[in-house]
Amino acid sequence: MKTISENTCFGGTQGVYAHDSAATGGEMTFGLFLPPQAKHGKVPVLWFLSGLTCTHENAMVKAGAQAHAARHGLALVFPDTSPRGAGVADDEAYDLGQGAGFYVNATQDPWAHHYQMWDYVADDLPAALADQPLDFDRQAITGHSMGGHGALTLAMGLAGRFSSVSAFSPICNPTHSDWGRKQMAAYLGNDESTWQAHDASLLMLQTGFEGPMLIDVGTDDQFMEELRPETLANAMAARRQPGVFRMQPGYDHSYFFISTFIDEHIAFHAAALA
Repeated sequence: MKTISENTCFGGTQGVYAHDSAATGGEMTFGLFLPPQAKHGKVPVLWFLSGLTCTHENAMVKAGAQAHAARHGLALVFPDTSPRGAGVADDEAYDLGQGAGFYVNATQDPWAHHYQMWDYVADDLPAALADQPLDFDRQAITGHSMGGHGALTLAMGLAGRFSSVSAFSPICNPTHSDWGRKQMAAYLGNDESTWQAHDASLLMLQTGFEGPMLIDVGTDDQFMEELRPETLANAMAARRQPGVFRMQPGYDHSYFFISTFIDEHIAFHAAALA
Protein backbone atom coordinates (compact mmCIF):
# COMPACT_ATOMS: atom_id res chain seq x y z
CA MET A 1 0.00 0.00 0.00
CA LYS A 2 1.02 3.58 -0.62
CA THR A 3 0.44 6.04 2.20
CA ILE A 4 -1.21 9.25 1.04
CA SER A 5 -1.78 10.77 4.48
CA GLU A 6 -1.98 9.84 8.15
CA ASN A 7 -3.40 12.04 10.91
CA THR A 8 -3.82 11.46 14.62
CA CYS A 9 -7.54 11.40 15.32
CA PHE A 10 -9.28 10.76 18.69
CA GLY A 11 -6.22 8.90 19.91
CA GLY A 12 -6.07 6.73 16.81
CA THR A 13 -4.98 7.24 13.22
CA GLN A 14 -7.02 8.33 10.22
CA GLY A 15 -5.12 7.25 7.14
CA VAL A 16 -5.66 7.49 3.41
CA TYR A 17 -3.94 4.86 1.29
CA ALA A 18 -3.75 3.66 -2.31
CA HIS A 19 -3.10 0.19 -3.69
CA ASP A 20 -3.12 -1.64 -6.99
CA SER A 21 -6.36 -3.56 -7.36
CA ALA A 22 -6.60 -6.76 -9.37
CA ALA A 23 -10.40 -6.53 -9.26
CA THR A 24 -10.66 -3.08 -10.84
CA GLY A 25 -7.45 -3.19 -12.86
CA GLY A 26 -6.03 0.03 -11.48
CA GLU A 27 -5.08 2.02 -8.42
CA MET A 28 -7.76 2.44 -5.75
CA THR A 29 -7.80 4.87 -2.84
CA PHE A 30 -9.45 4.22 0.53
CA GLY A 31 -9.61 5.56 4.06
CA LEU A 32 -8.81 3.52 7.17
CA PHE A 33 -9.38 4.69 10.75
CA LEU A 34 -7.59 2.69 13.42
CA PRO A 35 -8.81 3.43 16.96
CA PRO A 36 -6.33 3.71 19.83
CA GLN A 37 -7.13 0.12 20.86
CA ALA A 38 -5.45 -1.09 17.64
CA LYS A 39 -2.08 -0.25 19.19
CA HIS A 40 -2.56 -3.23 21.49
CA GLY A 41 -4.12 -5.85 19.21
CA LYS A 42 -6.63 -6.55 16.49
CA VAL A 43 -9.91 -4.65 16.51
CA PRO A 44 -13.32 -5.30 14.88
CA VAL A 45 -14.04 -3.73 11.49
CA LEU A 46 -16.95 -1.55 10.35
CA TRP A 47 -17.16 -0.89 6.60
CA PHE A 48 -18.80 2.33 5.38
CA LEU A 49 -19.91 2.32 1.73
CA SER A 50 -20.62 5.74 0.27
CA GLY A 51 -23.20 6.90 -2.25
CA LEU A 52 -23.44 8.36 -5.74
CA THR A 53 -20.82 10.98 -6.69
CA CYS A 54 -18.83 10.27 -3.50
CA THR A 55 -15.26 9.10 -3.00
CA HIS A 56 -13.62 7.52 0.05
CA GLU A 57 -13.42 11.01 1.50
CA ASN A 58 -17.06 12.05 1.97
CA ALA A 59 -17.99 9.83 4.91
CA MET A 60 -14.47 9.97 6.29
CA VAL A 61 -14.70 13.77 6.61
CA LYS A 62 -18.43 14.48 7.05
CA ALA A 63 -20.00 11.61 9.00
CA GLY A 64 -18.25 12.31 12.30
CA ALA A 65 -17.75 8.59 12.85
CA GLN A 66 -14.22 8.48 14.25
CA ALA A 67 -15.00 9.76 17.76
CA HIS A 68 -17.66 7.09 18.25
CA ALA A 69 -15.53 4.36 16.66
CA ALA A 70 -12.64 5.26 18.97
CA ARG A 71 -14.90 5.03 22.02
CA HIS A 72 -16.07 1.55 21.00
CA GLY A 73 -12.71 0.33 19.66
CA LEU A 74 -13.85 -0.19 16.06
CA ALA A 75 -11.80 0.29 12.90
CA LEU A 76 -13.53 2.07 10.00
CA VAL A 77 -12.87 1.29 6.34
CA PHE A 78 -14.01 3.82 3.74
CA PRO A 79 -13.69 2.36 0.20
CA ASP A 80 -14.07 4.41 -2.96
CA THR A 81 -17.32 4.11 -4.91
CA SER A 82 -15.83 3.11 -8.29
CA PRO A 83 -12.62 2.63 -10.24
CA ARG A 84 -11.12 5.87 -11.51
CA GLY A 85 -8.57 7.16 -13.98
CA ALA A 86 -8.12 8.29 -17.55
CA GLY A 87 -8.45 4.78 -18.95
CA VAL A 88 -11.59 3.91 -16.98
CA ALA A 89 -14.97 4.09 -18.74
CA ASP A 90 -17.16 6.97 -17.64
CA ASP A 91 -20.42 8.72 -18.49
CA GLU A 92 -21.38 12.36 -18.46
CA ALA A 93 -24.32 11.58 -16.15
CA TYR A 94 -23.63 11.69 -12.40
CA ASP A 95 -25.35 8.35 -11.76
CA LEU A 96 -23.33 6.11 -14.10
CA GLY A 97 -19.62 5.47 -14.42
CA GLN A 98 -16.95 6.94 -12.15
CA GLY A 99 -18.41 7.66 -8.74
CA ALA A 100 -21.34 5.33 -9.43
CA GLY A 101 -20.10 1.74 -9.37
CA PHE A 102 -23.23 0.45 -7.57
CA TYR A 103 -21.17 -2.32 -5.92
CA VAL A 104 -21.76 -4.84 -8.71
CA ASN A 105 -19.48 -6.82 -11.02
CA ALA A 106 -20.18 -5.42 -14.47
CA THR A 107 -20.52 -7.89 -17.33
CA GLN A 108 -21.18 -5.46 -20.18
CA ASP A 109 -18.87 -3.29 -22.28
CA PRO A 110 -17.37 -0.79 -21.71
CA TRP A 111 -17.75 -1.34 -17.96
CA ALA A 112 -16.71 -4.96 -17.47
CA HIS A 113 -12.94 -4.42 -17.59
CA HIS A 114 -12.77 -2.16 -14.51
CA TYR A 115 -16.15 -2.09 -12.76
CA GLN A 116 -15.82 -5.14 -10.48
CA MET A 117 -16.83 -3.35 -7.31
CA TRP A 118 -18.46 -6.35 -5.61
CA ASP A 119 -15.20 -8.29 -5.85
CA TYR A 120 -13.25 -5.21 -4.81
CA VAL A 121 -15.16 -4.74 -1.56
CA ALA A 122 -15.69 -8.44 -0.85
CA ASP A 123 -12.20 -9.75 -1.65
CA ASP A 124 -9.63 -7.32 -3.01
CA LEU A 125 -9.62 -4.60 -0.37
CA PRO A 126 -9.80 -7.07 2.56
CA ALA A 127 -6.74 -8.82 1.10
CA ALA A 128 -4.90 -5.48 0.88
CA LEU A 129 -5.68 -4.92 4.58
CA ALA A 130 -4.41 -8.32 5.71
CA ASP A 131 -1.37 -6.86 7.48
CA GLN A 132 -3.38 -4.31 9.45
CA PRO A 133 -4.47 -4.95 13.07
CA LEU A 134 -8.00 -5.90 12.01
CA ASP A 135 -10.09 -8.80 13.32
CA PHE A 136 -11.80 -10.08 10.18
CA ASP A 137 -13.73 -12.60 12.27
CA ARG A 138 -15.69 -9.60 13.58
CA GLN A 139 -17.00 -7.44 10.75
CA ALA A 140 -20.03 -5.22 10.25
CA ILE A 141 -21.13 -3.05 7.34
CA THR A 142 -23.08 0.15 6.81
CA GLY A 143 -23.56 2.66 4.02
CA HIS A 144 -25.51 5.60 2.62
CA SER A 145 -27.83 5.71 -0.40
CA MET A 146 -26.07 3.72 -3.16
CA GLY A 147 -23.72 2.58 -0.38
CA GLY A 148 -26.69 1.53 1.73
CA HIS A 149 -27.78 -0.60 -1.21
CA GLY A 150 -24.27 -2.05 -1.36
CA ALA A 151 -24.12 -2.70 2.37
CA LEU A 152 -27.44 -4.54 2.39
CA THR A 153 -26.77 -6.64 -0.70
CA LEU A 154 -23.24 -7.57 0.39
CA ALA A 155 -24.46 -8.47 3.88
CA MET A 156 -27.18 -10.74 2.53
CA GLY A 157 -25.11 -12.03 -0.38
CA LEU A 158 -22.06 -12.98 1.70
CA ALA A 159 -23.68 -15.21 4.29
CA GLY A 160 -21.75 -15.34 7.55
CA ARG A 161 -19.37 -12.51 6.68
CA PHE A 162 -20.96 -9.66 8.66
CA SER A 163 -22.36 -9.79 12.18
CA SER A 164 -24.65 -6.79 11.61
CA VAL A 165 -25.74 -4.43 8.87
CA SER A 166 -27.17 -0.91 8.88
CA ALA A 167 -27.98 1.69 6.27
CA PHE A 168 -28.80 5.36 5.92
CA SER A 169 -31.32 6.17 3.15
CA PRO A 170 -30.55 3.01 1.17
CA ILE A 171 -31.68 2.39 -2.40
CA CYS A 172 -33.96 -0.46 -1.39
CA ASN A 173 -35.52 -1.68 -4.62
CA PRO A 174 -33.26 -0.73 -7.56
CA THR A 175 -34.93 -3.16 -9.97
CA HIS A 176 -38.01 -0.89 -9.80
CA SER A 177 -36.49 2.60 -9.60
CA ASP A 178 -34.63 4.93 -11.93
CA TRP A 179 -31.68 4.70 -9.52
CA GLY A 180 -31.12 1.09 -10.40
CA ARG A 181 -32.76 0.11 -13.65
CA LYS A 182 -30.50 2.40 -15.66
CA GLN A 183 -27.35 1.18 -13.90
CA MET A 184 -28.29 -2.51 -13.81
CA ALA A 185 -29.03 -2.49 -17.53
CA ALA A 186 -25.74 -0.74 -18.28
CA TYR A 187 -23.55 -2.86 -16.02
CA LEU A 188 -25.34 -6.24 -16.13
CA GLY A 189 -27.32 -6.24 -19.38
CA ASN A 190 -31.00 -6.50 -20.14
CA ASP A 191 -31.63 -9.90 -18.54
CA GLU A 192 -33.40 -8.68 -15.41
CA SER A 193 -32.95 -12.01 -13.65
CA THR A 194 -29.28 -11.07 -13.19
CA TRP A 195 -30.32 -7.91 -11.32
CA GLN A 196 -32.12 -9.65 -8.48
CA ALA A 197 -28.96 -10.45 -6.50
CA HIS A 198 -28.46 -6.68 -6.16
CA ASP A 199 -31.92 -5.73 -4.89
CA ALA A 200 -32.13 -5.57 -1.09
CA SER A 201 -35.91 -5.93 -0.94
CA LEU A 202 -35.88 -9.05 -3.13
CA LEU A 203 -32.95 -10.51 -1.20
CA MET A 204 -34.78 -9.92 2.05
CA LEU A 205 -37.72 -11.97 0.81
CA GLN A 206 -35.46 -14.69 -0.58
CA THR A 207 -32.77 -15.10 2.08
CA GLY A 208 -32.95 -12.40 4.74
CA PHE A 209 -30.01 -11.64 7.02
CA GLU A 210 -28.94 -13.80 9.91
CA GLY A 211 -27.96 -10.90 12.18
CA PRO A 212 -29.57 -7.65 13.36
CA MET A 213 -30.37 -4.77 10.99
CA LEU A 214 -30.84 -1.03 11.51
CA ILE A 215 -32.28 1.19 8.77
CA ASP A 216 -32.76 4.97 8.99
CA VAL A 217 -34.54 7.07 6.36
CA GLY A 218 -35.49 10.75 6.69
CA THR A 219 -39.12 11.63 6.09
CA ASP A 220 -38.00 14.69 4.07
CA ASP A 221 -35.57 12.77 1.90
CA GLN A 222 -35.68 14.43 -1.49
CA PHE A 223 -34.98 11.14 -3.27
CA MET A 224 -37.71 9.06 -1.62
CA GLU A 225 -39.17 7.85 -4.93
CA GLU A 226 -35.78 6.45 -5.93
CA LEU A 227 -35.10 4.83 -2.56
CA ARG A 228 -38.47 3.03 -2.22
CA PRO A 229 -37.92 2.30 1.50
CA GLU A 230 -41.42 0.88 1.90
CA THR A 231 -40.43 -2.15 -0.19
CA LEU A 232 -37.68 -3.10 2.27
CA ALA A 233 -39.87 -2.39 5.31
CA ASN A 234 -42.60 -4.63 3.91
CA ALA A 235 -40.09 -7.36 3.04
CA MET A 236 -38.62 -7.24 6.55
CA ALA A 237 -42.08 -7.55 8.04
CA ALA A 238 -43.03 -10.40 5.71
CA ARG A 239 -39.89 -12.32 6.63
CA ARG A 240 -40.07 -11.31 10.31
CA GLN A 241 -36.49 -10.13 10.03
CA PRO A 242 -34.86 -9.10 13.33
CA GLY A 243 -34.20 -5.42 12.91
CA VAL A 244 -35.29 -1.83 13.33
CA PHE A 245 -36.61 0.34 10.48
CA ARG A 246 -36.97 4.02 11.40
CA MET A 247 -38.44 6.95 9.50
CA GLN A 248 -36.77 9.98 11.07
CA PRO A 249 -39.04 13.06 10.98
CA GLY A 250 -37.71 16.12 9.17
CA TYR A 251 -34.41 14.68 7.99
CA ASP A 252 -33.24 14.65 4.36
CA HIS A 253 -30.61 12.77 2.33
CA SER A 254 -27.59 14.77 3.48
CA TYR A 255 -24.62 14.13 5.74
CA PHE A 256 -26.33 16.29 8.35
CA PHE A 257 -28.74 13.36 8.64
CA ILE A 258 -25.95 10.79 8.78
CA SER A 259 -23.92 12.69 11.37
CA THR A 260 -26.99 12.98 13.59
CA PHE A 261 -27.47 9.21 13.90
CA ILE A 262 -23.98 7.81 13.24
CA ASP A 263 -23.35 7.39 16.96
CA GLU A 264 -26.39 5.11 17.26
CA HIS A 265 -25.31 3.05 14.27
CA ILE A 266 -21.79 2.58 15.60
CA ALA A 267 -23.11 1.61 19.04
CA PHE A 268 -25.48 -0.85 17.33
CA HIS A 269 -22.59 -2.49 15.47
CA ALA A 270 -20.32 -2.45 18.52
CA ALA A 271 -22.94 -4.40 20.48
CA ALA A 272 -23.24 -6.97 17.69
CA LEU A 273 -19.44 -7.32 17.44
CA ALA A 274 -18.75 -7.49 21.19
